[in-house]
Amino acid sequence: MLFFHPMDFLIIIAFGLSLWAQFRVKGTFNQFSKVRIHSGMTGYEAARRMLDNNGLHDVPVEPVRGTLSDHYDPIKRVVRLSEPVYYESSVSAVSVACHEVGHAIQHQQSYPMLVLRHRMFPIVNLASGIAPFLLIAGFLFQATGLIGLGIIFFSAAVAFQLVTLPVEFNASSRARDLMISEGFITNDEERGVAKVLNAAALTYVAAALISLLELLKYIMIFANNRD
Repeated sequence: MLFFHPMDFLIIIAFGLSLWAQFRVKGTFNQFSKVRIHSGMTGYEAARRMLDNNGLHDVPVEPVRGTLSDHYDPIKRVVRLSEPVYYESSVSAVSVACHEVGHAIQHQQSYPMLVLRHRMFPIVNLASGIAPFLLIAGFLFQATGLIGLGIIFFSAAVAFQLVTLPVEFNASSRARDLMISEGFITNDEERGVAKVLNAAALTYVAAALISLLELLKYIMIFANNRD
């Protein structure tokens, strides 16, 4: 049961979905990175203007190396954009930049799910490192107690990924609404923005699905061992 379980079929399918989602987000980003945005703004300019329009004048926007390495740092309160996003004037660049600003606005307004995610992080960071060792030891030595403890720790990591989903979807929703209301994009460009943001969101859904299926697998093994 350590090496194979019927749930593995579903996990393999979910893993395939994850690979497809990653391929899609890269393909969609590349596709719309070639579409120049009507406003002519770069990712940096869009992020800076959206931050300023929402009273976040003290939140800097910095370039970072890599592709799709964009993120908002809630500790240092800084929006970091990958170089293709920071410097380029395209539908993809502005979409990603505004999504990260969406997280900064969530932080400003104490969006409940983001607050919960931040509070969970220290616990999850510890739990996710310990869980694999507990589960492996439990399976090798047929120690039901260790398996149960590993499941508890792994559940924290799964809960963190599930909480991440509404955080990401809400940030995208905020970004789209503000891009429209503040005139960053035209009606024709809105469709491209939606494709870029939806493709990115799918990667989080796939990752959460894999973790949830793995958790169910461990729970089923634990229940069978107890029987």
